[in-house]
Amino acid sequence: MRLPHPFLSFCILVLLSFSPAHAQSTPGFFDRGWDLETDASALRFQSIKKGSVIESSSFATITGGIDEGGMAQIKVLLDSVDTKVDLRNVRMRFLFFETFNFPEALVTMKLDPAVLADLPDLRRKVVRMPYALDLHGVTQELEADLAITLISDDLVAVSTNEPITLGVADFNLMDGLEKLQDAASVTIVPSTTITFDFIFKRRSGAAQPVTTAAATSTRTALEAEGDFSREACIGRFEILSRSGNIYFAPGSARLTADSTPILNTVLDIVSRCPGLVVQVAGHTDSIGPDDANQGLSERRAASVAGFLTDKGIAPGRVVPVGFGETRPVAPNDTKKGRGQNRRIEFSVNGG
Repeated sequence: MRLPHPFLSFCILVLLSFSPAHAQSTPGFFDRGWDLETDASALRFQSIKKGSVIESSSFATITGGIDEGGMAQIKVLLDSVDTKVDLRNVRMRFLFFETFNFPEALVTMKLDPAVLADLPDLRRKVVRMPYALDLHGVTQELEADLAITLISDDLVAVSTNEPITLGVADFNLMDGLEKLQDAASVTIVPSTTITFDFIFKRRSGAAQPVTTAAATSTRTALEAEGDFSREACIGRFEILSRSGNIYFAPGSARLTADSTPILNTVLDIVSRCPGLVVQVAGHTDSIGPDDANQGLSERRAASVAGFLTDKGIAPGRVVPVGFGETRPVAPNDTKKGRGQNRRIEFSVNGG
């Protein structure tokens, strides 16, 4: 199945970054460098669910460019994923991409002007280009066929000659895919296809490093600034409860450092739901005495609530409770199942 949008965007980014440099082979082609024209460009990814339902999505924030040394770099801000549905975007961010740990995807490529030496005469050609895609902490060396069109001396268009296919497992995203499927109660094909149309424009000013090119702020698709509605808050807490990214020392209520990114995300959402009281529920697996598990679940819930109140949330707005081993979400006879049962859940009191 085609699924993860991130792969698609990255591949596209890479392709795009390669093409501009190739678009001209004349001396000075890299002078001043090139920037991706974000508003004139589009990157789309397709996923398949329920066996035959195809969905097309995109990213709202993509930046990049090529420096005067021919190094191309494109960055996709994963929080800007746009599926056209707010809570579906949130699932993609928190469950699949885990943007609190991996906020962006990066495509890099070293351009060789000789590959497109005849582009000024042909105006358009298809070339196969290598690129590196860094996604979810994994870097893969890949290739893709790109259609490159020389619009003018200062504009180059780069697009997919055919859809690019990427596999979820290649970027350690299978756990995220399973979480998506559980949250939406659907099956999703573990691969995706990407298509794109990018425009690069030669810089008019002095040359600058590609990492500073086309800098913009992240646009989070469909998510309004300020406070959330009650419905948006409830949906986000349900999704956060499925993330599984809150960790404790074994047999302890001490939060580990790798819990901080998701807890900061929880903090932001609680802060933007000012009229609501949030329940923080602790759960354990069935290993050990019932009373010990009950006490551990209560202490772990209190630790998470304490993190939030220490960061400024009013104590009366966060209610910690423990359920011990009484509410499993998976069988306790496997390591994976026990891991799913050891969890923290968030909900709106009375909602």
